[in-house]
Amino acid sequence: MKCISIDLDGTLLNSQHEISEENVKALNELQEQGHYLILNTGRAYADVIKLKAVQNMEFPIFCINGSVLYSKSREIIYEATLTVSAYKEIFTLLKELGVGILVYTNYGGYPSTLPPLHDKSKEELDVLFQEYNYDEILEKDNLKIYKLIALVHYNQLEKIEEVKASLAGKFDISMASSFANNVEITSSEAHKGKALLRFQQMMDLSFDEIIAFGDGGNDLAQFEVATTSVAMGNAPLHVQQKADIITKTNDEDGFAYAVHHLLHLLDSGEKISII
Repeated sequence: MKCISIDLDGTLLNSQHEISEENVKALNELQEQGHYLILNTGRAYADVIKLKAVQNMEFPIFCINGSVLYSKSREIIYEATLTVSAYKEIFTLLKELGVGILVYTNYGGYPSTLPPLHDKSKEELDVLFQEYNYDEILEKDNLKIYKLIALVHYNQLEKIEEVKASLAGKFDISMASSFANNVEITSSEAHKGKALLRFQQMMDLSFDEIIAFGDGGNDLAQFEVATTSVAMGNAPLHVQQKADIITKTNDEDGFAYAVHHLLHLLDSGEKISII
């Protein structure tokens, strides 16, 4: 059985944040032929399930870089969290560095999750982060903290390295960047690659191959455990250099193109139209 682990943003989703008809068709055909499909994303579950195409799929969903694993039936089967004490220390360091902070919890994302912020202006983001009262998060009952995101404007990318240097070696965490202007901070047990290995063990599965699709720095973790890694044509150079195969971009149905023409996973004989 082949496992196909697929990132969402920049990979399965095009720049309109939609799964194209060609990609949906490829997903359905792969499932019909007995391959095991998993959505492996940095998104929170609420931001994944909003996608209409996903609502019609019966795949496991690994959310928040492997922090929360959902079964095909949408039941939580695993969670990796940051301790409140670690959160407080990390939060203080990020505040001192003057970066925007997103906090992903079992109650949702505060002051937001990442996808709704993609179209916000610099001024709107500055107001959002400056005015939000983060103390309210710690007042919630049975709080679980899954991830922090340090976010900067694209003219401040040097701060990303400052964040990584400030946190390196001080906490039991994983760090990865889904975009050049962020650092995603999770438990060391939250990792797209570890999630795939953990899921196999938990579900008593044995994958003959793991084929991982991605475009961001947080996808390198799944590339590490994959037998074949596929980077999108829109992925940064350092991600492409770590991949076994480079396909077309997410706006050119790169996932479907790789499935049909680079990996030859489908034996339907049907050809897809790639512009």
